[in-house]
Amino acid sequence: MLLLTGTVQAQSTPLIRIGVYENPPKLSYTDFQMTGIFGDVIFAVAEREGFQLEPVSCDWQQCLEMLEQGQIDLMPDVAIDQLRSRRFAFHRVPVLRSWSQLYGSDDVNVRNLLDLDDLRIAVLKDSVQDLYLRNLTESFDLSTIWVSVTSFEAGFQAVVEGRADLVAANHHFGDMRARQLDLFATPVIFQPSRLYFAASRGGPAEPLLPIIDSYLEAWQQDPSSPLNQSLEKWGLYAPPAAIPDYVIVALIAFGLALIGALAFVFTLRGRVHVKSTQLQLSENRFSTILNSVEAYIYIKDRDLRYQYANRMVADLLQTTETDIIGKTDNDFFDEKTCANLRANDLRVIKKGERVSDEETSVTATGEKRRFLSTKIPLMDARGNVYALSGISTDITQHLHIQEQLNHARFYDTVTGLANRRLLLDRLEHALANAQRTHYEGALLAIDLHDFSVVNDAFGHQFGDQLLQEVARRIERLIDEADTAARLGADDYVVVLENLNGDREQAILDARQWAHALIELLREPIEIKGKQYVTSVSIGVAMFSDTEGGVEVLLRNADLALADAKLEGPHTIRFFNPSMQENVSRRLHLESAMRNALENNHFHFFVQPQVDSQHHVTGVELLMRWSDAELGYVPPSEFIPVAEATGLIVPMGEWLLSEAARLMQRWQEDPLLRDLTVAVNISAKQFRHAGFVDMIKRLIQQPNVNASLLELEITESMLIEDVQNTVRRISKLNEWGVRFSLDDFGTGYASLSYLKQLPIYQLKIDQSFIRDILTDTNDEIIVSTILGLGRSMGLEVIAEGVETAQQARRLNEMGCAKYQGFHFGRPASPVEWEARLRESRLTIYAGGS
Repeated sequence: MLLLTGTVQAQSTPLIRIGVYENPPKLSYTDFQMTGIFGDVIFAVAEREGFQLEPVSCDWQQCLEMLEQGQIDLMPDVAIDQLRSRRFAFHRVPVLRSWSQLYGSDDVNVRNLLDLDDLRIAVLKDSVQDLYLRNLTESFDLSTIWVSVTSFEAGFQAVVEGRADLVAANHHFGDMRARQLDLFATPVIFQPSRLYFAASRGGPAEPLLPIIDSYLEAWQQDPSSPLNQSLEKWGLYAPPAAIPDYVIVALIAFGLALIGALAFVFTLRGRVHVKSTQLQLSENRFSTILNSVEAYIYIKDRDLRYQYANRMVADLLQTTETDIIGKTDNDFFDEKTCANLRANDLRVIKKGERVSDEETSVTATGEKRRFLSTKIPLMDARGNVYALSGISTDITQHLHIQEQLNHARFYDTVTGLANRRLLLDRLEHALANAQRTHYEGALLAIDLHDFSVVNDAFGHQFGDQLLQEVARRIERLIDEADTAARLGADDYVVVLENLNGDREQAILDARQWAHALIELLREPIEIKGKQYVTSVSIGVAMFSDTEGGVEVLLRNADLALADAKLEGPHTIRFFNPSMQENVSRRLHLESAMRNALENNHFHFFVQPQVDSQHHVTGVELLMRWSDAELGYVPPSEFIPVAEATGLIVPMGEWLLSEAARLMQRWQEDPLLRDLTVAVNISAKQFRHAGFVDMIKRLIQQPNVNASLLELEITESMLIEDVQNTVRRISKLNEWGVRFSLDDFGTGYASLSYLKQLPIYQLKIDQSFIRDILTDTNDEIIVSTILGLGRSMGLEVIAEGVETAQQARRLNEMGCAKYQGFHFGRPASPVEWEARLRESRLTIYAGGS
């Protein structure tokens, strides 16, 4: 060690800036000092090697960034991965070995990774837990919702506050904090890791890393070394905590055993004076142990006067342990509390019973607390009860959290209305009541118009206040027997019971209620100084129109609502059998589509894309379907069904495979080999877990030029899960695949989205091209998009060009690329191949 010391001093490393973030017991920042296991270790090394440490407080992500930028020299508690090994320098010998685990409340039933579907998981942003879990759930195609936090503590608070179902943390911090918050460790354990000090490359701390290794190698073999002393001090040698389901019982048993030992010590002290010194030592030892237990432990004599109270009891009563001795509960609690406590205490003292009960105590300051208490009799050698010993666990916060969780199970967190679970229960009772009383009822489905626009324009806080005000106005119109619920972003449902025994009158009553709501919502809503008038569409299903159960009634109301939305705002529609015909048609379509997929009955057409000289630069693939029974089914009918049922994913994969085969065939034709091939991608297909890998397999096939493949996406994809969208598009773009933004101008994409994404082309929606010659607004929109494309270096293509006049005007405005009936209608690839070879890739517009 002398040689090592000399080496470090020779290098003159007087001050090392070390990043510190909150992650006890491994690391903590208290009173401007670094504590925890890593703190103890590095302080011990610094003391021996003669360098000084300057702790710098930062959160996890900030510490990493500061280390990379050289603003700090050393960072504790870092696991090694490929990226970090390139960014930072590490020593060889780990300080600690750890693993990660998921923690949550007892109502979240998680047994394995597959149970994480649709759950909200709080993860430390850019941590190893974050990256690992995201990749893992994506590979299993799980719809996990991620709640990014800046510290493990923030993650645990997110679970306690109901903003997350689970939190991922290292087990050192997680086990400790879960016990404190009455949370539970799930069986999901992952990512065992070794933890090190990380140094900035080339920084003053990098030469210290071999020195740290030499100390760690020696200290791990020495039970009295600073490392092992720190581990023992911070409790890492203690047995693992009991699982939360029986932590209270284990704590009670432990405390009672200790109390019994303490009572035994008291008895011995009075009878054996010669061992007073040893007894005093035992008392001190037991008192130290009992004061470290997170429970309220006490002993009362037969007159119910306190003979012993630990530190927790003294803190609760805001006095000292000495001052409690000899006093009764009357000195500390209100009259009602004392009566309840006395009743249980006398059962122990008079009858020798063991009592376990929930007790509510109100202190002299008015604070109300709830405890789970267990009290047992203490008996002398002749079996007479001379005192009672008790242990109480504060369950106030636990019960409060349970109440919040119970409320969250049945009520919407934004509006306070019933959620889907409670609605289904109430609806079951309403239908049963209607059958019994023969009084008609109605289910009303209500949808707000343009709510997403309000959210995007004014922010989610404004949107939430709008939802809350609409909920309040709905509640003003319903009776106590009725139910109002919120099922989605802007979807409300109202159950009206006991309308009338006469069906016709009941229908009129339901319509009148719907009209009253529409009129009430016409009144302006004021939020943050702004006035907003909302409009709704309402679908109504009468109980008597439903032969099935609750789900059928909900479906009927949704059908009526869909019909009302087609008519626009302030529309009311009642369910009728013709709506069911549309459902039957839809089900028939779905069945036929599945059969078509299995038997390869789908086919595709191509439509050319041309430049300003009418030279063909590429084609777009368009899916077509002709069924033996249904005949030709237009895409406008079968695509929405495919989207709703999930069939769009295998259908889209089939079309991409056909695109790859077409590209392979054209690579052998010198005339066609440079044509781009565009394929429209649906949102569900793009977000499918296997999408990126599927594209990779296609472009790795022989004679498939990835740079000629264009994937067309819509603006709606950009505003939903921007982070994952950017990541996927960027990955595919690295492999050569290009992206085009379809139907541009109809959604809500902003310049900030376009700047983030490697998009190479904007596709002007045909709705703006259709009236470009007669509508000034459409002409201005098209001109703006063309200017935007030029300023951002993006190609712009106009789709839906059907006349020579439209093409001429677009050319005058600076558009250089076109697609539409004027240049060619969709046709089979064989037909277009022949035409293109004959024309040498030049379109003679107007004749196709």
